[in-house]
Formats: sequence, C-alpha cells, structure tokens
Amino acid sequence: MEYVGATPFFADNCGVFGLCSIDNCIKDLFYGIFNLQHRGQKYCGISTSDNMDIKLMTHEGFVKHKFMLDDLRRLEGTLGIGHVSLKDRQPIMLESKLGKFAIAFSGKIINSTELIGKLKDKGHSFSTGNDVEILAKLIGENREIVEGIVKMSEQVRGSYSLVILNEGSLYAVRDPYAFKPLILGKNERGWAVSSESCAFDFIGMRLFRDLEPGEIVRIDKDGFSSVKKLPSKRKAHCAFEWGYFARYDSIIDGISVRNARNRLGGKLAEGDNIVADKVSPIPMSGIGYALGYHMQSGITYDDVYLYNRYSDRSYTPLEQAVRDRIANEKLSVIVEAVKGQRIILCDDSIVRGTQIKNKVKELIDVGAKAVNVRIGCPPLVAPCRYGISTRSYNELIAKKHSVNEIKDKINANTLKYNTLEDFVDAIGVPQNNLCLACWTGEYPL
Repeated sequence: MEYVGATPFFADNCGVFGLCSIDNCIKDLFYGIFNLQHRGQKYCGISTSDNMDIKLMTHEGFVKHKFMLDDLRRLEGTLGIGHVSLKDRQPIMLESKLGKFAIAFSGKIINSTELIGKLKDKGHSFSTGNDVEILAKLIGENREIVEGIVKMSEQVRGSYSLVILNEGSLYAVRDPYAFKPLILGKNERGWAVSSESCAFDFIGMRLFRDLEPGEIVRIDKDGFSSVKKLPSKRKAHCAFEWGYFARYDSIIDGISVRNARNRLGGKLAEGDNIVADKVSPIPMSGIGYALGYHMQSGITYDDVYLYNRYSDRSYTPLEQAVRDRIANEKLSVIVEAVKGQRIILCDDSIVRGTQIKNKVKELIDVGAKAVNVRIGCPPLVAPCRYGISTRSYNELIAKKHSVNEIKDKINANTLKYNTLEDFVDAIGVPQNNLCLACWTGEYPL
C-alpha cells in the first residue's frame, strides 16, 4: 500500500504494561500506565486476573482522573495488563477456543483491511475493526496462546508490542522487526513488561532487559520464561522513540533517551558559529536538545517558555485544530527572558511548520532580537506506517520546501537540522538496526 497525496494516514502510538505479582498488583498496574500517559491521553484501561476470572475496565481520559478507588478495588488481582491510547479503548476481552483472554497492543497493522476481509469470509464479525480486535481474532482462532501468536504473526504486516492476559498467565510479544519498544522489569515481588522503562522506577522495579525481535515471553506465578522467537529478518527500532515519543528518563534497547537527546543537541552546536545570548527549549520535547546544545557550545541555557504541566502533548492528537489549541495553551512566553535577546530555540522536529512559526512570532512580538531555530531530528519527508506520526505527505513541510524556504516560512533568522548521519550517530544504534523511514522514505516492511 502506498500513502501519497492528501490521503490521511491515521495510526496510533500508545503504551502497554503488564504485571505479575505474588500479591495484589492493581496499585502497581495503575502507576505503571500512569507513567506511560505521555504515550496517549484519550483512553486508558486495565484488565486483571485473580486466577478465577478476568476483569476489565476502560475509561476515556487520564489515568489519575478516571480510575477511582472503587474501580481499583473491583480490579484487584495478581496478574494484570494496562493500556493508554489516543485512538481506541484497550484492553479488549474475548471468549474463544483459548477460553477468555484480554489483549492490549501498541503499533499499527498495515494490512488490516485485507485481514478483516479474510476473517469475515471465515464468519467473523467485528464491533470496531480496530487493529487490536483483528489481532485478538487471529490469535483466538487457535487452541493455545503461543500457537495463536505464531499463526497471527504469519499473517500480519506491521508493528506490534502485545500483552495478553488469561486466567493464569501473562504473555508479551514484540514484533519480529522490534519497531516498538517492549521492556522487562523485575523486583522481589514479581515481573513486569512495559513500553518504556520509566514505568518501572515508580513501582520499585529495575530494568531487566528488552525483549528481542520476535520474542514471546510468559510471566506467571513461577516467574519469567522466554517461550519462543518468531523469525526476524532485521531490527528496525523506531528512531523517533529517542527523538520524541519516549519520556526523557527512559532507557530503550540499552540507550538512554536523555543521553541520546543531549548528544543530538551537541551535534547541532558543532560548527554552529552563531552569535546568541541564550539557548532555550520548546518544552518539553526540546529540553534535551537545548541542554546538549548548551553543554557543547557554552552558551547560557535559559527558559523562554513556561510549560503548563496540565496540558496534553500537542503532536499526538489526530485533529489539527486540537493540536493548535493544545500548543497555544501549554506554553506561555516569559517576557523578561526574551526582550532584547538573541535566542537559539531548540525542538525535536518540524512537521507542518504551523506551531514553530507561531512560537517564533511570539518571541519576536515580545522583543526578541533574533530567533535561531535548531531541530534535533532531520527533516521529515515521509509519513509513518508503523505508529502515529504525520498522516500524509501533504502535511510535511520538508517534503515541499528546502531548509532555506522553511526558514523564511517560519520567520526564523536561521534554521538548522541535524543531518541523518549525525542523528544516527548521536542515538548510538547502528543505522541498519533503526527504522528511519520518516527521514528517508525507505520502509523496512
């Protein structure tokens, strides 16, 4: 399938979490998905098992706002999975040949239309047609979970990190390309699996290791075991995890997000002979880049924006009007830090150019002498097939304009991106182990 012109590309970036404990796990499960909230703010859900039954509850909204104490009491159990999303309610629960099971998923199935057609031909009905429902039905056609996962993987094209809960065990699966992160944690009370390591810290777990490409693991009262590995042609870790998606304190595939973004900021400062009074981030995504630029250049670091911590992420909502509203409400200019100053303004990426243009204008309007924009990621030239990103080529300003033209369009004094070579080098993962399709247009799958 080719995504061209103005065809919208709706996808999802979300967070999954799973936990098995020797005692009630609901509190740690709640805090696990709470610490993944940055990966999706529209829906949240939890499913648990007490070895007798599987319970499920989903809400629209933030984890802390929606899961009340009575909810958590009803969800008590020793096994559980959780999910945060900006697209659909997960986990979902099915009755099948496998018995009752719950499933949650992060990723994007790119042959979903084809799979729905085949399943309908077999007599399946769909209530949503969402990717997670497709995966659940493919797995549920079989009589054993691991067999179901293997059969599913033979038919699915795309990215997926899965957590599956039945009455006695928890399974976690990372797709054969390892597009999406999936990480194991442990402590003396049990094991967990998460989209990011930051979810472990608050509940007293330590990072154990990342799941390998195509690895299927089982977690139950007896501990953790790796039960099978699906065939893998290559690794294709999403580089945008280090560039934007992941939380600053996470470690993914052995690489610190903080360190990667600091190195990316340092790369921007190398050979950048710009005269400036201060380097500043667009919070929160630009902080690591600005700190790295500051450390490499010696130019003073200072905030020119105050971040409203109660706002959402402006990049992830699907509607442009919502993105613009959030971008406007979450940042306030610190006027006294801007007046008469020559500013280096750092951020992760420029997609459409709308928001960065507004931010440059705000600084100039309150008296900035110059605004020099520095972008940690290379120019985005292709939409993402494997998670949420831009939805069409038509939205990408760098697909239509040169760097100098973009500079003029956003009214910056100067504009500089990291090169692809510097971007890869700063992350610290070999280029052939990364998915760089957003910057190259070359898709691994």
